Amino acid sequence: MLFINASEHYEKGKRQNTLREGEGDEPNDIQKIVDTYKYRPEHIERYARRVSMDEIEKNGYNLNISRYVSTSVDEIQIDLKTVNSKLTLINESIKTNTDKHNEFLKELGLPLI
Repeated sequence: MLFINASEHYEKGKRQNTLREGEGDEPNDIQKIVDTYKYRPEHIERYARRVSMDEIEKNGYNLNISRYVSTSVDEIQIDLKTVNSKLTLINESIKTNTDKHNEFLKELGLPLI
């Protein structure tokens, strides 16, 4: 069975959204849906996916499209060691520059920060 999630492919309207019939470089939502149905690709990231009846059965025959085709974008993975190293370097730079600044203030007879 083929699931197509075209929920993000439309032109927003005041009262009703519409599928676009693009010209030139503009998106053609209708043609994309038809082509996807016609050629039945195995998987198109965040758009369509072929699913076996076994998988549908395992999901209790739930035919909710979002169960099979997710439109969510993966979160960016953050390397905490790298972030910690950069933060440590920034803090060292702040300390060094604050010490230099305080030397100038001391020479001028002004209060230190």
